[in-house]
This record gives sequence, C-alpha cells and structure tokens, in this order.
Amino acid sequence: MVLKQKNLADEAATRALGAALAPVLRQGDVIRLEGDLGAGKSTLARALIAALTGVEGAPSPTFTLVETYDGPDFPLWHFDLYRLEAPDDVWELGLEEALDGAATLIEWPGRIEGLLPPGALTVRLQADGAERRVVFEGDESWKARLEAAGIA
Repeated sequence: MVLKQKNLADEAATRALGAALAPVLRQGDVIRLEGDLGAGKSTLARALIAALTGVEGAPSPTFTLVETYDGPDFPLWHFDLYRLEAPDDVWELGLEEALDGAATLIEWPGRIEGLLPPGALTVRLQADGAERRVVFEGDESWKARLEAAGIA
C-alpha cells in the first residue's frame, strides 16, 4: 500500500531522506530502491549507509554487485542488481545470508522479483529535472516507522 508521497527539492533532500531512514532500520529489513538511472537510488543509499555505519562516500556496488557494512547492531548489505545476469545468481552474492541476519538495501529489486520476502519497504524515486518525487510503499509496520522518522 502507498504510505507516503513526497517531493525532494534537490540531491541534499535525497541525502537527508536516506539519513532519516537509518534510525528506524532493523535487522531483517529489506528496502527496495526503485527508479530509473539517475533517479537518486545510490545517493539515498550512501546517505543511509553513512548515517547507520559512519562510512562516508560508500562506493556504489554497480560492478561488485554487493557491498557489506558493519552497523552498530547489525550488518547492512547493499546490492545493486542492475548488471545481474540471472535472478538465481543473487544467491551466489549472499542474499540468503543478508536476509537472515542483516538489513538489506536493494537497487533494481525487480531483477529478483519473487525471491524477496514480504514486508519490504519500497522506495520509488522519480527524477524530474533537479527535483525528485519519492513514493513509499509498505505495510502498517513501515507506516509507523516512517512516522517515527519524521517522513510520513
């Protein structure tokens, strides 16, 4: 269900959104980052990673397909599946381990549709020049957490 729609004025607003999501992230969470190339998925992910783990300027896993980070309470895995050749290849990247004991950010989650557990938060970014629009979709538990983060 659509939980919230919001305009983001610029890249700084996208980074602020990522930082706001970090405190409400829990072990076992999956965040699906959707949007076209250049929509701000990696910008949002880097800001969330920095806020949660302290790692500034985290590399995009465009070529490695996955990067892992140690958070204060649980690990964080960041997948970029744009170059994934076949959906089942994601298991070789450690998806099962990530889903079992970490929080997981997934760019291009449509490449593995059907392999992700229910209950994920979808963050759909749409670029409109310098501005972006973000749509959040998820269940009631995400609604409460977005509210706690000051997002909804």
